[in-house]
Amino acid sequence: MSEERGRARDMGVPLAGEPGEWNAVTDVPGVHVGYVTLVEGEDVRTGVTALLPRGRDGVGTPCAAGWHSLNGNGEMTGTAWLEESGALATPVLLTNTYAVGPVHRGVVEWMRAHRADAAPEWLLPVVAETWDGYLHDIHGDHVAPAHAGAAIDAAAGGPVAEGGVGGGTGMRCYGYKGGSGTASRIVRYGSERYTVGVFVQANFGARRELVVAGAPLGRELAEAARRGDPGPGGGAGRPVPPGAGSVIAVVATDAPLLPGQCKALARRVPLGLARTGTTGSHFSGDLFLAFSTANPGALTSTFPPRVDRDSADDAPYETLRFIPWGRVDPFHTAVVEAVEEAVLNVLTAAGPMTGRDGHHVPAFPLAALAGLPRARTG
Repeated sequence: MSEERGRARDMGVPLAGEPGEWNAVTDVPGVHVGYVTLVEGEDVRTGVTALLPRGRDGVGTPCAAGWHSLNGNGEMTGTAWLEESGALATPVLLTNTYAVGPVHRGVVEWMRAHRADAAPEWLLPVVAETWDGYLHDIHGDHVAPAHAGAAIDAAAGGPVAEGGVGGGTGMRCYGYKGGSGTASRIVRYGSERYTVGVFVQANFGARRELVVAGAPLGRELAEAARRGDPGPGGGAGRPVPPGAGSVIAVVATDAPLLPGQCKALARRVPLGLARTGTTGSHFSGDLFLAFSTANPGALTSTFPPRVDRDSADDAPYETLRFIPWGRVDPFHTAVVEAVEEAVLNVLTAAGPMTGRDGHHVPAFPLAALAGLPRARTG
């Protein structure tokens, strides 16, 4: 009998903080998410995810941005320019490890077709990946540039599908089916109300490490699997190399922040991941990006000037409004809380999957949540 999958908070998991309307990265005004999910035959289990900081109409308008690597056994293109300029002006695409090339090309082609004015000379898209080769024929030529454009075209606000969808289609997390997840938090700053949203592509963690709302559920589940007792979680499937896996996290906010403050948000992502039990692994690519949608129209100097290079008449200045460094801690807290919940949403939403060579990954057993303290309601 199949379990009805859903979201961790809706299942009574006690989680801190106030979520936004959708409890998703799309609670940040203007942020859109789109998926292309490829499930074909017995061996294709992959896809593409697109995150648009300002929607399709805002592509090309830079956001203050920063990034952080907890462990570099992964890929996120465009980070050298992010570090240099402190700005992000393109969609962010997530996919599998060997699909970075076609997806990168797909973003360039979409920009040329729809927003050639935004970067007429050159473009450095941000494309990140995690490895889905256990369930997916990752060496096959299954992801094409057109899939990147389709994911961008599909991007929308509102509720966000979670689990085995988009770039997260073939991923594993804590020995169970992983994939795409999201959450958000409201932060009050004086009379203002800001949102911090997180999106994760989760493909990391060993089963024994898993912690849910402070409870080390993974120990019991791993022991049951070791004894050969499927228990509520089913079998463990054929093992993958120890420590293999990765996680990509994208943090969005409408709070006015400097690029360095965005980088500070990205540095807090590992604290949220640690709440779910992981201690990190040498063979895990853990890469994080954060951006602020505030200050639209600033940071235009990230692109080549469209003036006569011999003219001295055009010498613009830019101004960024930002929250003082000494007041940013509530935003750090929001990141940590939202990352934890986004990972748990991956686990509670994703169903079981069988893929390449008959490899099977079970779903996280929702019955294991029964012993947790219940979240307060009302």
